[in-house]
Amino acid sequence: MAVPLRPSLARVTYNSSFNTSRTLLLPATFRSFSILNRPPPNYEGHIPLTKIERGALAIGSALLSFRDPRRGDLIAALGEATAQPFFIDHLRNRMLLSPTGRRILRDRPRINSTSLSIPRLRSLPSNTLGFAYAAWLDREGVSPDTRAAVRYIDDPECAYVMQRYRECHDFYHALVGLPVFREGEVALKAFEFANTGLPMTGLSVFSALTLKKMEWRRFWEIYGPWAVRNGLTAKDVINVYWEEELETDVDQLRMRLGIEKPPDLREIRRLEKQARKREKEAKERRAGGI
Repeated sequence: MAVPLRPSLARVTYNSSFNTSRTLLLPATFRSFSILNRPPPNYEGHIPLTKIERGALAIGSALLSFRDPRRGDLIAALGEATAQPFFIDHLRNRMLLSPTGRRILRDRPRINSTSLSIPRLRSLPSNTLGFAYAAWLDREGVSPDTRAAVRYIDDPECAYVMQRYRECHDFYHALVGLPVFREGEVALKAFEFANTGLPMTGLSVFSALTLKKMEWRRFWEIYGPWAVRNGLTAKDVINVYWEEELETDVDQLRMRLGIEKPPDLREIRRLEKQARKREKEAKERRAGGI
């Protein structure tokens, strides 16, 4: 069944990539938008979807990513399927209200190992954001080149906003020191939901239900409250021009943004593991003495 959606569009743009000013779409003749009658893409890699396709993508990616939160491709698809029309527009408008956000939209910077010299960042003073970012990448075994390209958001400028959010995610990790395993990701997603309002980040928090008992207790007592409190009160992290902050003292940057660093999750887990080991050894000694 064809889904009446919009007129066919005449496109006036300087280029078809993200690194351009926004595309101007002018109405031409009306036609139906269906699986067999799909309009041309609005930018390189764009896949236009009908409302039914978008709904199916949202439901399918949500269910599968809940089963395996490590599937970055599913989380990316979920983010795009649920972000428009309202939420990604709202986030873009918040960037337009900020002088720095407007510069980011104008410059369209990309974050990857080509645009950032990771070896140079490793050589920066240990108190800088750039050093913290490189050290976090090394410790977690993460690369800035693994972020999927946006495909399902129709407006080119909004597609860039989603791409920017996606590529900045590791900077959020480095800024607050949360690791990439499930417990740390859930905490950071809760922070992002409170700060950006993107539905995918909120839906990802439901994966907290799959945490182990001790991990759930830590999230409920420590990291969940930290995420909500800091996400709501901090400045918009989407408006940080991270490339210009690489030599900034990381503690000063957190203070400027209004973000408090959470307790060290790796250290908490390490101490709890040691405590469980000592308790087990004590039980074994008592059992051996009987």
